[in-house]
Amino acid sequence: MTRKTKRIIVLVALIVGIAFAAWVATSSATAPVTFKDIGYSTVDGTQAEVDYQVTKSPGATAKCAIKAMDSKFAVVGWKVVEIGPNQTEQSADGGRTTVQRTILRTESPAVSGVVDNCWIVDSGK
Repeated sequence: MTRKTKRIIVLVALIVGIAFAAWVATSSATAPVTFKDIGYSTVDGTQAEVDYQVTKSPGATAKCAIKAMDSKFAVVGWKVVEIGPNQTEQSADGGRTTVQRTILRTESPAVSGVVDNCWIVDSGK
């Protein structure tokens, strides 16, 4: 190979590497649904409330798994809730973010409540 051919091959490999790194960085940064815990309260020994916000596309439907835990971090309450499409005028960001409150039944007193995970529901089902 000539010196010019080697330079071209190295340059093309470098461009492909940079493009791949940019694709990986941007594809992981745009999650289809995100959530943030706001707070929780224990109503009594058998019930807890978890407050959280969910950010997603306004037309998408998401499901979130909510859990309540005791002082040893054991799960004492669990519920999967569905969050349907939002109206664009429901929030300042065009309906992307909504605040939710979920009431959980617990098998013993809870000392914390959090969102375990959220995901977009496949619209084809």
